[in-house]
Amino acid sequence: TEVTVFLNSLTPKFYVALTGTSSLISGLIFIFEWWYFHKHGTSFIEQVSVSHLRPLMGRTESSISQPGFSSSNRESETSRHNLSECKVWRNPLNLFRGAEYSRYTWMTGKEPLTYYDMNLSAQDHQTFFTCDTDFLRPSDIVMQKAWRERNPPARIKAAYQALELNNECATAYVLLAEEEATTIVDAERLFKQALKAGETIYKQSQQCQHQSPQHEAQLRRDTNVLVYIKRRLAMCARKLGRIREAVKIMRDLMKEFPPLTMLNIHENLLESLLELQAYADVQAVLAKYDDISLPKSAAICYTAALLKTRTVSDKFSPETASRRGLSTAEINAVEAIHRAVEFNPHVPKYLLEMKSLILPPEHILKRGDSEAIAYAFFHLQHWKRIEGALNLLQCTWEGTFRMIPYPLEKGHLFYPYPSCTETADRELLPTFHHVSVYPKKELPFFVHFTAGLCSSTAMIALLTHQFPEIMGIFAKANQSSSTLAPFISFLQEKLSS
Repeated sequence: TEVTVFLNSLTPKFYVALTGTSSLISGLIFIFEWWYFHKHGTSFIEQVSVSHLRPLMGRTESSISQPGFSSSNRESETSRHNLSECKVWRNPLNLFRGAEYSRYTWMTGKEPLTYYDMNLSAQDHQTFFTCDTDFLRPSDIVMQKAWRERNPPARIKAAYQALELNNECATAYVLLAEEEATTIVDAERLFKQALKAGETIYKQSQQCQHQSPQHEAQLRRDTNVLVYIKRRLAMCARKLGRIREAVKIMRDLMKEFPPLTMLNIHENLLESLLELQAYADVQAVLAKYDDISLPKSAAICYTAALLKTRTVSDKFSPETASRRGLSTAEINAVEAIHRAVEFNPHVPKYLLEMKSLILPPEHILKRGDSEAIAYAFFHLQHWKRIEGALNLLQCTWEGTFRMIPYPLEKGHLFYPYPSCTETADRELLPTFHHVSVYPKKELPFFVHFTAGLCSSTAMIALLTHQFPEIMGIFAKANQSSSTLAPFISFLQEKLSS
């Protein structure tokens, strides 16, 4: 009886405040859930349930069902599998920090490189440009500290200190060319100085390589430095329009240092040959590197598709093809496009300009959005140059997905698409870029649930605000009839008995 009297004493304003508060809370929950899904690609409520509630509820069952298999072993095996799928590679066409990335920052105020990407580059530099014998030369000791330094002005200052100790320190010139030079011309000038010093050191290391294991390590380091300098000089020549010179340097590098194929110099060569429109030479390079035993890349697959598209694209018409069917050459071109799209499904949207490009990162994830950006940034012009190539791509690329309805489970020509690309790409790409996700994720149940909850409470709040007395009477009647009346009668029976 006292509860009923209390409910009757409540004013309609109480119900207005109650529904307004619940609407606000559910709205905030929905906004947070939506933001979390777009940022991390998963539902926050679902992740908390899986991470914290499921282990508490299912710990006994899992231990009984698999008594001889520890959870730590399962976790370590899964992590090793994900690590092998998400190996990050150095971008063979990466830009110059001082002459290109920094100029973009000065013009836009945005940072094109992430901390994770720059940290990977610092590790690469320490691997390529240092060795155990650096203590023998004071300038190399300084450069060891410079490559580990996070602050760019401190790195540049250390490079000048190394040059004061040794005017022939090749790695100091490399650092200045990469980070201090504000134009490609200045970078090329510094790389030429680095080349002169690097060749001298390389010849000295060759003469002493058999004296001890330390000297062999020093020769490997000096070889890496020399190859890096020549490659960057070739890229400078390519950017300054001296393409034939760039091609010659790259070919000489591939002949002189064939074991260094992991540097993917052939991808630089492919891009330069496409700029020269030397398609026969491009085909010759593909014949060597587009082999089943060698790792693939977007540059390999899409360049192969471009060459086959080139033979039929100028006369291709969707209407004509639907009437008479595809010719043998057109079928080969379409199959090549499907093969490329299966390897990296993110590329077509950039080539067709359905998605805006950004500066490519210094490292890429094969089959990921970062690789797609790096490829399209340099190769979009080559697709545009061939008449009808983008038209054929636009008409056929989505047909790939009909052949692989479950890309995470089974592929057609390649392994299943790795499930970890989104996470790795978010680390490699800047925050202002909207990362492309494949296969596209459906909204989780809890996003729909919070949206429905928010909508219903907002509607109730609106009705309560417009008709407070009617909604108050309705709430009292509904509450007393459906919930409290049985409870009160149950208490009365218990008390009387």
